[in-house]
Amino acid sequence: MGLVEDKVKAYLNSIKKYNKIINAFLEVRNEKELIAEAKLLDSKEKKGRLYGYVIGVKSNICVKGLHASCASKTLEDYQAPYDATVISRIKAEDGLIIGMLNCDEFACGWTGETSVFGRTDNPSLPGHISGGSSSGSAASVAAGFCDISLGSDTGGSIRVPASFCGVVGVKPSYGFVSRYGLIDLSMSLDQIGPIAKNVSDASLVLDVIKGKDDRDTTTFESKPIKNEKTNRMSFGLVSVPQVDIRIIDMIATILAKASDKLKWSEKKINIKNIDLAIQTYHPIVWTEFFSATRRMDGRRFGKKIEDSAGEEVLRRLAGGSEISKAEFEGQYYHKALVVKELIKKEFERVLGEVDFIVMPTTPFLPWKFGTKVSLEKLYAIDALTIPGNLAEICAISIPIGKIDGKPVGMQVVCSKGHESKMISIAKEIEKIVQ
Repeated sequence: MGLVEDKVKAYLNSIKKYNKIINAFLEVRNEKELIAEAKLLDSKEKKGRLYGYVIGVKSNICVKGLHASCASKTLEDYQAPYDATVISRIKAEDGLIIGMLNCDEFACGWTGETSVFGRTDNPSLPGHISGGSSSGSAASVAAGFCDISLGSDTGGSIRVPASFCGVVGVKPSYGFVSRYGLIDLSMSLDQIGPIAKNVSDASLVLDVIKGKDDRDTTTFESKPIKNEKTNRMSFGLVSVPQVDIRIIDMIATILAKASDKLKWSEKKINIKNIDLAIQTYHPIVWTEFFSATRRMDGRRFGKKIEDSAGEEVLRRLAGGSEISKAEFEGQYYHKALVVKELIKKEFERVLGEVDFIVMPTTPFLPWKFGTKVSLEKLYAIDALTIPGNLAEICAISIPIGKIDGKPVGMQVVCSKGHESKMISIAKEIEKIVQ
């Protein structure tokens, strides 16, 4: 047997045994079809850059012939009639798509619990939340169901579950990766990105899926991702009041080691308006989500969303409906966009003073299912990830160890379009952690 055939059979065996517990995959492709494709890839004389990689896809990204359900009753019967640009690019480089992954319904959620098809358990910490909204994407990699997965990130939806599940998650710069074929939550914020077991694998997939796409006018041309020198860099450290002090201490220890090895230096930074990030984020998301879902009226894409979606989706739709009322003339949405620009410019200013910014991925550790958590705490999960989306910059979450057996993630944030620098820094941190 060849490399891909061996891998596919092993992954299918693991999925059959354990997916009913973890609930990461919502749909796995036909076994005979998968093995036939694997054999074909193994037999190719000239193999693509992603040969040997088996990839899962968040169920809000279109893969031709598979269900882009967004983990909702609304679209549970919707089979994508085409491939998203990222899928076309993966297939062109001989990556094999194994199936579709669970997520919070329509990417509305923080914990991986709002999917209509059931919550996603955390393979690195059974009985605990996996993080959202790309819950299945992180869990599938952590569980060993696939090599790499694709997720989408509106305000932390790749990085938070990557942190909670102990894997690597990348949110690219806005426009770095095409969103054509993504059923997005927010057109102003969403980006598709990879989740992987290590930085190198995430970097490879990111390099394949990046680049300009005429079907997404936000995209831009970018140079190939390559290793850059990381010696004698400066960084700024950002935190928020509710961060678990043990996470801060763990990050400080790693930065101290990196500083000794690479001569990094910390500079004090002050990011103005970062405290407004959460308040800015939600009016934008609610308004754009409400607007985008008007086409889900029961005539073209299955059921009417208001009649078939869950509580969290309906709550956000209600917020978007209220903000969009004629008497408000879009004032709250436009005010939020103005503050978004202020935050974007502020990050541009600070990232002109330092090479990169470091922050915890999440302020606290994953908790057990059934724990009573306030809405305020749920909102706070994204306090350190939302700013990156508002600022349109690139960010990566790297696993740096465990506290009380619970995975901890650390973010590296760089300027828009500086993915090579971000990846190079992340690789150095990964070496120190290992």
